[in-house]
Amino acid sequence: MALSDADVSKQIKHMMAFIDQEANEKAEEIDAKAEEEFNIEKGRLVQQQRLKIMEFYERKEKQVELQKKIQSSNMLNQARLKVLKARDDHVLSVLEEGKKRMLLISQDQAKYAQLIESLIAQGLCQLIEGQVTIRCRQVDKTLVENAVTPAVNSIKDVIKRDCQVKVDNENFLPTNCAGGIELYTQKGKIKVDNTLEARLAMIAQQIMPEIRGALFGANPNRKFTD
Repeated sequence: MALSDADVSKQIKHMMAFIDQEANEKAEEIDAKAEEEFNIEKGRLVQQQRLKIMEFYERKEKQVELQKKIQSSNMLNQARLKVLKARDDHVLSVLEEGKKRMLLISQDQAKYAQLIESLIAQGLCQLIEGQVTIRCRQVDKTLVENAVTPAVNSIKDVIKRDCQVKVDNENFLPTNCAGGIELYTQKGKIKVDNTLEARLAMIAQQIMPEIRGALFGANPNRKFTD
């Protein structure tokens, strides 16, 4: 039996309603899936940026920590250098005080004469030459001349040779010299410095660990004492 126009229209409306419902459900499904994917992608991007921010501040924190260590090390080194400089300055002041006190040695003429004789004898033993010239302070010239003969006689059996010694009458040690002598041979090419300043410098170098120990105490980092 043929459908009437009303039945056809009704069926068309029913089909259209079904299609609309299917379309709406599909659209809602698409929207839900899009929103889910959006939220997933948003979460991924947020997490990615969060990790980047965390890494950035971790690097910054490490840089700050490294900078603090470098600064602390530099400050510690500077402090150590200042301490070492202060100690060196104090040692130098002690040596300078020793030089000033050496000026008193020559005031005791008897002891100073014995010292000059010993310095001449020692210098001759070091040189072991036949011709030696002695240079001294001008104020010590007579004292040195008187000490030459006994000094030479005292070492004849040691050096096993004759030794001609003269005192330089033209060139003298500086007036600010504490005392002692210089010995020359081979036309001045070979020299033995037996001034009191030179002897003090030599002794100070040899016993510098003991000097530092007496002034500043034992060094806990020092492994050897010789």
